[in-house]
Amino acid sequence: MSYLVLARKWRPQTFSDLVGQEHVSQTLKNAIDGGRVAHAFLFTGARGVGKTSSARILAKALNCESGLTVEPCNTCSTCLEITDGNSVDVFEIDGASNTGVDDIRELRDNIKYLPSRSRYKIFIIDEVHMLTTNAFNALLKTLEEPPPHVKFIFATTEPHKVPITILSRCQRFDFKRIALPRIVSRLRFIVDQEGVQVSDEALAVVARKGDGSMRDSLSTLDQVLAFCGNSVSDEDVAALLGVVDRRLIMDGCRSVLEADVKGALGIVAQVDSFGYSMRQFCQELISQFRSISILKAVGDAGDLLELSDAEQGELKALGGQASVQDLQRHLAILLKAEAEMAHAGFPRLILEMALMKMATLAPAIPVQELLARLDSLEKGGALPQRSDAPRPSAPAPRPAPQQHAAPHRPAAAPVAAAPVAAAPQAPAAAAAVQPAPSAFVSGGDLWGSFVQAVKAKKPMLGGALEEVYPVRVAQGVLEIGCLQGSFQLTRLQDPEQINELKSLAQGHFGVPTQIKVVALNGPPTDAAPTLSEKKSLEDAERRAHLRREAEEHPLVAAAVELFDGEISEVQELPQKEGAKS
Repeated sequence: MSYLVLARKWRPQTFSDLVGQEHVSQTLKNAIDGGRVAHAFLFTGARGVGKTSSARILAKALNCESGLTVEPCNTCSTCLEITDGNSVDVFEIDGASNTGVDDIRELRDNIKYLPSRSRYKIFIIDEVHMLTTNAFNALLKTLEEPPPHVKFIFATTEPHKVPITILSRCQRFDFKRIALPRIVSRLRFIVDQEGVQVSDEALAVVARKGDGSMRDSLSTLDQVLAFCGNSVSDEDVAALLGVVDRRLIMDGCRSVLEADVKGALGIVAQVDSFGYSMRQFCQELISQFRSISILKAVGDAGDLLELSDAEQGELKALGGQASVQDLQRHLAILLKAEAEMAHAGFPRLILEMALMKMATLAPAIPVQELLARLDSLEKGGALPQRSDAPRPSAPAPRPAPQQHAAPHRPAAAPVAAAPVAAAPQAPAAAAAVQPAPSAFVSGGDLWGSFVQAVKAKKPMLGGALEEVYPVRVAQGVLEIGCLQGSFQLTRLQDPEQINELKSLAQGHFGVPTQIKVVALNGPPTDAAPTLSEKKSLEDAERRAHLRREAEEHPLVAAAVELFDGEISEVQELPQKEGAKS
């Protein structure tokens, strides 16, 4: 006799055998008991959760020779034929290979005949979503008003692909993924019946591999038994299934939470030496930290986690010293690392850097505590300390920032420091000021006032004058220096611009003024800087002064110490009207 795999040998034969689908089995039993059995059913859900098995059990319950019953006897010839799949009145059709309209027409022609031996003629169509649109259309009328001796049972893993016209003619039952403890309990029952020695931890690994599917879990268990025989060890299960040993995962979490960088890196080295996938190990760490976070947040997780009581107790003890905020930060680091591993060629390095960052992560300070400390600083009180942190020592004195000197100009440097006098208001006053041509003590005043006057009347021309050098400025003489090849030189050498400057200078100074524009190979050493350069130097000095004031302010220094930060930028706040300077 050929070997019968566990998934077929231990297939549910009654509604009581269905694991994790009590909402379906109870509804169907009540419908049979109350005589309210519909003519069409649609079973939906993931693979291996009991859809086809439920369809067979329902077919046996409707056609059992002992009469309509909520639990088939599984001993009469009809039940045995349905179990073996060779009943002449129960048709199991594969929707993936019978997709055409001709197949549905043949089925429709067969419907009108009475069942040969049973009470009902039952059509079970698996993966019904694979039928074509024409096939569905051919089935509509028959599905809505079938003969009284016909029942339809559809099964699918993708109900969204079934037309709404079909869905509206069926009673729909959604099968759930089976919880891990329920799968482990069922596997324990089966291995005890088979006489196999295996631990609950190994069965949990097998059940996790099934991912909520009882059939996948039984197939995996079959593979394990073929490898290990009747005595199964945890190491053999981990090696066969290629899963990471849970002890490594626990040790990795413990090293991170205990800030043991060397231990965390040693765990990564072990994972690499065993040949495990770094990305899979990272995913297991994510799952483990998720469990620790949930247990830390809610205490009793209940059905939120698919863990045994022993595993929950171990994880609670592991995360006892960590806060929920720190666990969430660990999860964020692991999620980022896992995403980077998908496209990187050095997953071990990414995982090592992630674990190092997690192990050295500074504890998170609650926002309320930070606000309270800032409020205390603003009121001038003492800085409140955290109960779980030592008092920080006094900060070391910060060295005064080095002041950068402005570019040195031999002749103009003393001149630039001279105070600016008011511009003359009348020709007589202007004539009284006669500066020496070689000195620029009052020439800077004349030049600045002249440029401002020009800018008020001719903004573009005034902007050009801000970029040129005042080589010589006196009553009746105005000599302007422009760098060779500059736009200002080309513009100011235009006769029209010179005539316009003469007119503006005569109106401003009150005397005819000679305008001379000279080309310079470089910045002159015997002339003052341009107004644009002078403004830039003043702005730089003002910003340096503001930064010094900010660094010396006691509130700012306390905030820098509190957050262990640094001053990256200083901005001047606008002065309000009426505010005291």
